[in-house]
Amino acid sequence: MTQPTLRVQMQTQLQPAQAQPQQTPAQPQTPAPQKQVADKRILRAVVARRYLGGSGIEIGALGTPLDLPPGAQVKYVDRMSRADLYNEYKEMANRKLVEPDIIDDGETLKTIPDNSLDFIVANHFLEHCENLLGTLQTHAGKLRKGGRRFYAVPNRDFTFDRNRPVTPFSHLVKDYEEGPEQARAAHYLEWAQLTNGLQGAEAEQKAQEVMARRYSIHFHAWDAAAWFGTLAQAVDYIRFPGFVAHFELNLHEMLAVLVRTK
Repeated sequence: MTQPTLRVQMQTQLQPAQAQPQQTPAQPQTPAPQKQVADKRILRAVVARRYLGGSGIEIGALGTPLDLPPGAQVKYVDRMSRADLYNEYKEMANRKLVEPDIIDDGETLKTIPDNSLDFIVANHFLEHCENLLGTLQTHAGKLRKGGRRFYAVPNRDFTFDRNRPVTPFSHLVKDYEEGPEQARAAHYLEWAQLTNGLQGAEAEQKAQEVMARRYSIHFHAWDAAAWFGTLAQAVDYIRFPGFVAHFELNLHEMLAVLVRTK
């Protein structure tokens, strides 16, 4: 199997220090500290320009759609309308969200024909999938030969998931073979306990509450090593006709591009 590109890169922009007024007599001036502004969108755009083109979809773009190369055509997919997204995610009230072109479940993409897309973009989406391997298999089937999947997944070590264990591949296999329902309650309870810091009856109550309305939590979590290993094993497990072409750390997330060759 062709080896993927592996790089670690931190993207920053430096803002110039403001000039300091001169004193009389002139005294040596200590430069004001420069403020570093990190933006995950910069590296995403660089990688997109290297790999993406043609026509495709982006799943769950919300307020951060990918900056695509010139000429690339995209339709936005989400599980609900923009109005419903604002209602679901109160914390996004002040953000400009993308209006979905297609209302569909990003895990199953039932409205998208097989072998019809040049690319699929799904950033900070896969961790929300209960059946990750099934989702990866579905996405692969929607691509034409030569099509690419562009994924960004949060690095557990730098997010609110930092106290959670990484998801082992064997767990994903069980979700795929037996269905995600068998692990759903445990996922919500782990989220309540290790992400929200609740314990006992309070954790149980919170887990039941969010599960009842099927709130979209992070069902799985990975650090960089675990996510790279997951992708490598998934390619073989679901017999994906292609390979991981690119894997790179980008601030608090991991970027990956998978290419279909047949």
